[in-house]
Amino acid sequence: MSKSAGREGVLFVVSAPSGAGKTSLCRELIDRFSDLRQSISFTTRQKRYGEQDSVDYHFVSQPVFQGMVDEGQLAEWAEVHGNMYGTSLEVLRQGAAEGIDLLLDIDCQGAAQLKKNYRQGVFIFILPPDLQELEKRLRGRDTDSEEVIRRRLQNAEQEISQAGWYDYLVVNDDFQIALEQLSAIVTAERNRASRNKALLDSFLAMENE
Repeated sequence: MSKSAGREGVLFVVSAPSGAGKTSLCRELIDRFSDLRQSISFTTRQKRYGEQDSVDYHFVSQPVFQGMVDEGQLAEWAEVHGNMYGTSLEVLRQGAAEGIDLLLDIDCQGAAQLKKNYRQGVFIFILPPDLQELEKRLRGRDTDSEEVIRRRLQNAEQEISQAGWYDYLVVNDDFQIALEQLSAIVTAERNRASRNKALLDSFLAMENE
């Protein structure tokens, strides 16, 4: 456990349907909390324009990814839109042990696996104001075909139907308000009494000296 943190690291897991603004919110959250680190996922999909390996994702081949699955190196993994995504188990264990808070941006399939296998995580779902606004945002990107947009909207309905098992729901209607709500969740979870037993023990020890 990190001496500076006085507690195990917290894993914040954030999911949302495509177009809800999850990636932008996560980036702003990382900027706001200098000691909150992004957990970088592994993926088999191709890099998009402007993305960097080991910064946005660890980009690997299908055989390499399958090898990680077979060797039990992933805490969760899932196929999304024909590509594979996964999270390193060792990274999560190391973060917890060293008192490092991690932010993990993943889909509902991966989050559900973590909810089952990594119960100490904090699970947050980002909602769009409504499906009409979500469609507007997807079309506004001007990067996807009509077929892809329709598939993403269908997936969004399925993903939103699962949002009830998450710990927190945040509606991204006004970006700044959504960011403030996310920040409040991070601050509150960091200060949860059950996560700070070492801090309390240190106070009690001083009283007994």
